[in-house]
Amino acid sequence: MPVYVWRGIDRRGRKQKGDIETDNASIARQLLVRKGVNVKSIKTKPKDISDYITFLQPRVKERELVIFTRQFATMIDAGLPVVQCLDILYDQQDNPTFKRIIKQTKRDVEEGATLSEAMGKHPKVFDNLFVSLVTAGEMGGILDVILNRLATYIEKLASLKRRVKKAMTYPGIVVAIGFLVMAVILMYVIPVFAGLFTDAGASLPGLTMMVIQMSEFAQSYFHWILLAIILVVVGIAQFRKTPRGRHITDRILLRLPVFGMLIRKVAVARFSRTLGTMLASGIPILEGLDTVAATSGNTVIEKAIREARVAIAEGRSIAEPLEETEVFPPMVVQMIAVGEATGALDEMLAKIADFYDEEVDVAVDSLTSLLEPMLIVFLGVTIGGLLVAMYLPIFQLADVVARGS
Repeated sequence: MPVYVWRGIDRRGRKQKGDIETDNASIARQLLVRKGVNVKSIKTKPKDISDYITFLQPRVKERELVIFTRQFATMIDAGLPVVQCLDILYDQQDNPTFKRIIKQTKRDVEEGATLSEAMGKHPKVFDNLFVSLVTAGEMGGILDVILNRLATYIEKLASLKRRVKKAMTYPGIVVAIGFLVMAVILMYVIPVFAGLFTDAGASLPGLTMMVIQMSEFAQSYFHWILLAIILVVVGIAQFRKTPRGRHITDRILLRLPVFGMLIRKVAVARFSRTLGTMLASGIPILEGLDTVAATSGNTVIEKAIREARVAIAEGRSIAEPLEETEVFPPMVVQMIAVGEATGALDEMLAKIADFYDEEVDVAVDSLTSLLEPMLIVFLGVTIGGLLVAMYLPIFQLADVVARGS
């Protein structure tokens, strides 16, 4: 349905402008006249260049999805119809991508689709978990409760991602700056010293000769080194896109010292939070495990969950097959067994998720404390080593001069 941009004057004589979505310009003019607007101009709204180029379209952020879900829940709880809720949310949305998705969702609902069916057409914004819970809310008549649970879930998951991102960003930036400084020293600083030493005709220490040779190599093969780095990065990225490559790299990540434990704790927190939210909303355990496996973010953990699901489908308890995967810590398995025995599995999973959220915080702090001295040593050995190698001949020359005098 086309959108028209209009300008006009209202009943009080004030200039007004806006846009309206209708079948054609004639209907748009009639609707505006009924609202008391004296239309001066009306024309089709031009499409933005981002409508044609996908990567230019702004991404729907988790914070925007949380606000959308919270407001939706409030309006549903107040008794407003779904279509009217979507209409209000459309008017309040600033993100053009999200605005377009809300409009399409509203149109599908008006044409007879359920809310979950309409949302399911936009998996990049409304994932399987979101759609499954909305379906449960529609069927159980508790859509407002489900939407509030979803908003809480998204908020906690976003908080978890921020903490992990913070832990990974700091060392990455420091290492990148360290290599950049080393490249500048090798390419521009050391050649100046090398020229001075050559003119002086002095014999150079072994360390200095090694650094000068590194500098000459970097200058001669800089473009090839840069190309090799790019090819390695692209190669790893492409390898990770294959099922086998993704599985191998995910397994390596889980076995990394310090980082592997952090990744495992994040995965356990996410597993517990997602499954607990789904069970509390009335989703069957097998369907919940399917969704949890698909959203685990690690193929090793996904495989373990799917193997556990097969065993549970055959009539076994939940805790036993999870223990056999050797992915989940013993404490998690024991708490799940207790929750299963007492009939409060969803509450127990929520407690596990809260506990591991705190564990992630502790792991992030420990990782930062551990990496700081390691990074200082790394920078001192690399950059300091280069500088010391260049000043050694100068120190030797000063020593010779001192002895001669």
